[in-house]
Amino acid sequence: MTSALNIVVGVTGGIAAYKAVGVVRLLVRAGHRVQVIATEHALNFVGAPTWEAISRQPLATDLYTDVSEVRHVALGQRADLVIIAPATANTLAKLAAGIADDLLGNTVLATRAPVLVAPAMHTEMWQNPATVANVATLRERGIHIVGPESGQLTGTDSGPGRMSEPEDIVDAGLGLVPDAAGDLRGRRILITAGGTREPLDPVRYLGNRSSGKQGIALATAAHLRGADVELITASIDETLPNHVPSHGVQTAAELQRAVHTSLPAADIVIMAAAVADYRPVQVSETKIKKEERGDTLTLELEKNPDILAGLVPLARPEQIIVGFAAETSRDREHLLELGRAKLARKGCDFLCLNAVGWNDGFGADRNTVIILDATGTIVGEASGSKREVADAILTAITAG
Repeated sequence: MTSALNIVVGVTGGIAAYKAVGVVRLLVRAGHRVQVIATEHALNFVGAPTWEAISRQPLATDLYTDVSEVRHVALGQRADLVIIAPATANTLAKLAAGIADDLLGNTVLATRAPVLVAPAMHTEMWQNPATVANVATLRERGIHIVGPESGQLTGTDSGPGRMSEPEDIVDAGLGLVPDAAGDLRGRRILITAGGTREPLDPVRYLGNRSSGKQGIALATAAHLRGADVELITASIDETLPNHVPSHGVQTAAELQRAVHTSLPAADIVIMAAAVADYRPVQVSETKIKKEERGDTLTLELEKNPDILAGLVPLARPEQIIVGFAAETSRDREHLLELGRAKLARKGCDFLCLNAVGWNDGFGADRNTVIILDATGTIVGEASGSKREVADAILTAITAG
């Protein structure tokens, strides 16, 4: 069961408040109890019904509500973590000065929990000497800062001041709390990511467009939910998480050997890597010269081993084997038909099915998946950032 934290998310009056919805959603999906405190100005950007629907809790705004319960102190006392996103320049100044003229300010003063602040403002405001001094003061007092990033701001402005992405804020926040997430505590999860490459010669290879983003998102999400994660990467375009042990491979055969070596210790295996179906029969020891081969080049290919199907008979009954199926399809029903046929061939416990195309799936920051169990029944669906999809997949495959 989830070891839920009491988390306060403070939202202040900036346009980036819309991104804080994603922060709350990720925390709730991870099984935590989230109390949103919105300032008066924050509600000009995102209304109370949204916060209550996403957090599944009544919104806290007023300093003088539930005075008999000393709520202005109790929220901070009960909190295991406080996240403020976005934190405007005004908010940073008030925090640095210890001003508590609203419920959020009182909560921060009353808490002994870690406090994480995600600034968001125009570049000029972020670089103003007053803001620089306030941030330095907060850091000296043990307040943690995430971001801001450099990017598109309100209007046509661009530069430092963009609030960090929800996934990064959540990762930074939960990283401040020992044993923050517990629903996967004690589980050992092996995850593969990226695309395999089959060499043609010392220069060229057969590959695919997988970036590894979804597999890396799965590894990060599982780690933050308490799992002991091992990540095996083929070719990837993403930075590896420094908190997850990982090692790299190139070819399908190398990936197969690595997975078989790590299989006995795993409780769950998630095969998110895109594995080449074929490899060249012969690999040239020297660079293939077009001057020597002429206007056409014929390659003879042979099948690679089916790593996912080969794992199933090796797995213990209690192990969970999860496959991925990236398919081009006409529509949803056709996609499900392809997924169920693949599930029958592979024999795995779950299959994460998604449609891909020239501009969808591989390399994108967002994903849409349908999760099938061993019978072909839909047990979960998710659409959003790859981190949001990762959490939904982990929840679906461990629900039983």
